Amino acid sequence: MATTTLSPRAEQYQRSWVLDWLTTVDHKKIGIMYIVNSFLFFFAAGILALAIRSELAVPGLQFMDETTYNEAFTMHGTIMIFLFIVPVLAGFGNYIVPLMIGAPDMAFPRINALSFWLLPLGGILIFSGYLFGGAAAEGWTGYTPLSGPTYAPGAGTDLWIIGLITVGTASILGAINFIATIFKMRAPGMTLFRMPIFVWTILVTATLILLATPVLTAGLIALFIDRNYGGSFFDPAAGGNPILWQHIFWFFGHPEVYIVILPAMGVVSEILPVFSRKPLFGYRAFVYATIGIGLLSFSVWAHHMFTTGVVFLPFFAFMTAMIGVPTGVKMFNWLATMWRGSISLTTPMLFAIGFVAMFLIGGISGVMAAAAPVDFHLQDTYFIVAHLHYVFFGGSVFGVFAAAYFWFPKMTGRRLNERLGKVHFWIHFIGFNLTFFPMHSLGITGMPRRIADYDPTNTGWIILNSLETVGAFLIAISIFPFLINVIATLINGERVGDDPWEANTLEWATSSPPPPHNFDRLPPVRSERPVFDLRHRHDAEVLTAEGLTAEGGH
Repeated sequence: MATTTLSPRAEQYQRSWVLDWLTTVDHKKIGIMYIVNSFLFFFAAGILALAIRSELAVPGLQFMDETTYNEAFTMHGTIMIFLFIVPVLAGFGNYIVPLMIGAPDMAFPRINALSFWLLPLGGILIFSGYLFGGAAAEGWTGYTPLSGPTYAPGAGTDLWIIGLITVGTASILGAINFIATIFKMRAPGMTLFRMPIFVWTILVTATLILLATPVLTAGLIALFIDRNYGGSFFDPAAGGNPILWQHIFWFFGHPEVYIVILPAMGVVSEILPVFSRKPLFGYRAFVYATIGIGLLSFSVWAHHMFTTGVVFLPFFAFMTAMIGVPTGVKMFNWLATMWRGSISLTTPMLFAIGFVAMFLIGGISGVMAAAAPVDFHLQDTYFIVAHLHYVFFGGSVFGVFAAAYFWFPKMTGRRLNERLGKVHFWIHFIGFNLTFFPMHSLGITGMPRRIADYDPTNTGWIILNSLETVGAFLIAISIFPFLINVIATLINGERVGDDPWEANTLEWATSSPPPPHNFDRLPPVRSERPVFDLRHRHDAEVLTAEGLTAEGGH
């Protein structure tokens, strides 16, 4: 009986697409998996946020007891920061950075795949506490002694620790890969000061991860030893010091603030020039400001610890004010980029402008809390919750959606619907501000955070908490037009060319979506805007040819 031998190409087409994705080392597919995985955790954390806000809508315990509430806000914060914001921006970096620098892939493709697959594993470990007597319930910061064996005796905190170590390992591997790729795989002509700002922010972010995450990992291991093997790192009864945990956590935690915001700053710095039809104002100043933020981020950790009485307040207050300087430089550069530009209010541009406005509010409230006497009043109140969310959500999450709308055509060859995108933006924007802006007032008037109930006689608190709950549900509602938009576009969306936005950077010089090898040919790189240069050189050649033809006609 005759047999048919398939060619290697035919075997490739017969291979299961599921297996292809599960075993891929293509940075583009890995980037998409990062993004999808991160959004799945985002939805889970969002459901927990709705549960928290529903409980706080009115005084009293409606749906949860204190323990369940503590588990909910611990898991919400942990998932949002460690399994959504950081990985989703790393996902966009995975997809876009090699394209922006003209590289065929990441430097270490298999390590890239490993760093991704550690993420869902870490997330499952963190969530699995619910299956073994209850999840971690000491807050996403894991303060000792609340996270020690006396106050958190179950398996939930141990699983939380192991899960975070796993996620941190993924971040460290990813950071090494980004640094090697950016330094060693740039295209000819792509000097450091011709790299797009997004690449610069990813480079500084990767450096921060590489320096800060091992510190948290060491602290988590010490906490695990305290909990399970009779250690005494943080137990004062055995000669330990619970404040040591705060130093360890925040020495990681404050660079972490910039780990989650710098890539979003990079996204906005790519979008604003495109839709203002101007180059980014002060490119080199922006690069130096990004490096300055990275350096200064290791000198401000103890402003989270003013009320402990063990840190030198003037130094950390001064350094906190100093780190606002390079951030302010960026703010002025963004505004100068838009100034007198030919602005197109597309959905990516709306989210980028929303980022600038919301991050400005978060930055101002952070500088306010940096003044030690003010911080004594605001510490552990809802003012700090408002500040954190204006930076993380108003900053990073707005940046994530800006990136999604901006690079979706590059990833799929289809453009998301603008009408649905604008509906998403405005509901999201209104819901966000309705949720978090009143928290400033709650904090100033003394409402503490991390509580499941509050004073039923304070009418002002009841009104503001009810408004915040309405806002939280508006944020949830805003996600539906986004999901509908993505699904409908993937099925039957508007097909666009390789460069639908008439953008500036190298990823727009290849097809949409790009081929497995990324580029068939590379344009010359003579500035930080190679595609802009190529497009206008082509336009000039056409005009010259038309002029010559016209002269010949005469």
